[in-house]
Amino acid sequence: MSNATPSRTLQRLLSTQAGWAPLALRIPVGIIFVAHGAQKLFGAFGGYGLEGTGQFMDSLGLSPGYLMALLAGSAEFFGGLALLFGLLVRPAAASLAFAMLVAIFAVHIDKGLFMANNGYEFGLALLAVSVSLLISGGGRLSVDAALASR
Repeated sequence: MSNATPSRTLQRLLSTQAGWAPLALRIPVGIIFVAHGAQKLFGAFGGYGLEGTGQFMDSLGLSPGYLMALLAGSAEFFGGLALLFGLLVRPAAASLAFAMLVAIFAVHIDKGLFMANNGYEFGLALLAVSVSLLISGGGRLSVDAALASR
């Protein structure tokens, strides 16, 4: 195996042919994910922190709850930061898409579509943005694009 293989893989991971459009998705959705992750990890913005979120996850059958809260909170917080900076957008978007699938099917699906009933519409919108960024990459104004051009 040559040294070029990991370099090519990293190049493909960071490369993006997208223009400015991903920026319009990355910034607001990155902020949303950071805030939701901070609720789970640190109890910020009225959240319950790891202990409370872990108990909630245990009640849903997502056990061990504390670990699941740590994983979900970390995916959201650090994935959101990655979107904001445009760094490793594709792996961040993949982890965020997975987190949204779990949230939709473990918490919201039985409540219907609408947020007024705690439904899955918000999770579905975040899932759609995550999948879009997974496909497009970070776009023109991203750390990924700057690194890929080197």
